Amino acid sequence: MNVIIPLAGFGTRLRPHTYSKPKPLVSVAGKPVLGHILDKLINESQVGKVVFVVGYLGEQIEHYVKTAYPSLRGEYVEQEELNGQAPAILLARGRVSGPTLIVFVDTLADADLSRLADEPCDGVIYVKEVEDPRRFGVVQVGADGYIRRFVEKPATMENRLAVIGMYYVKDAERLMAACEELIRRGIKTKNEYFLADAFNIMIEGGAKLRAHAVSVWLDCGTSQTVLETNRYLLQHGHDNSEAWRNGACVIVPPVNIHPTAKIINSVIGPHVTIGEGCYIASSVVRESIVEAGAEVVDHVLANSLIGRDAVLHGRPRRFNVGDNSVVGFDED
Repeated sequence: MNVIIPLAGFGTRLRPHTYSKPKPLVSVAGKPVLGHILDKLINESQVGKVVFVVGYLGEQIEHYVKTAYPSLRGEYVEQEELNGQAPAILLARGRVSGPTLIVFVDTLADADLSRLADEPCDGVIYVKEVEDPRRFGVVQVGADGYIRRFVEKPATMENRLAVIGMYYVKDAERLMAACEELIRRGIKTKNEYFLADAFNIMIEGGAKLRAHAVSVWLDCGTSQTVLETNRYLLQHGHDNSEAWRNGACVIVPPVNIHPTAKIINSVIGPHVTIGEGCYIASSVVRESIVEAGAEVVDHVLANSLIGRDAVLHGRPRRFNVGDNSVVGFDED
């Protein structure tokens, strides 16, 4: 099975971090988001070729994949005009054929990919039932179990199966043709060519697509959701606190600490990721991600995302606080 991973966006909701690195390289639970996705693909499916549709800072994506996954058959194509998902997929035309999985990197999910080789339908759309579907793209499923239509941000509440950004098609060229037809017709949503509209064209042509519900859908699109995803992953298999042995600090699991990090006179955790080569001294860090090479001294951090090679130096403070006083507390 081949894979297309579109990742050309600017990641504006994750700035300032995405000024200097692509969104898929933001770290959660010990590795970049893209690494978690590639691990799942490699572990659960027979991956042939992976086409990375890159954009701003795309050379960092290529360097990461070639370094961390040297045996992966990767190809890189640049999306110069950010005019939608369908044109991004169309850039992989001629590079993939047959069964193909499309994965957008905003999302981590517990989708079962192991049985796709035996899938009888023309495609599988991974979805998650949500309470309020009006913020999402959703699918309408008919009585026969097949998807009747994709709807972007519906006005009503009856269709609650939100599309999570993971799709399987048995014939990549059939999807490519639908993307091409979409652009020829000029069908746009919010001035972009959405993949959902290409799937609607496939359905019009008789394609049988089914929805497959997942129980876990983790978003990595904003700083807050990145921290929530980090928290979930640390609680589900990515805690390495048992391997950390350092008498100069207190570790409160779950955490993921790179073995090259140096931690002195600090309290770390819960729900903290500390990257390669970090230096933490005389600090308290909880519910946070500290990326590779960062230095934190004399600080109390909570719900924080600290980028690569950042330096945070604080200082102890002196207080003379009377009865019933409140100092320095915010709403968080």
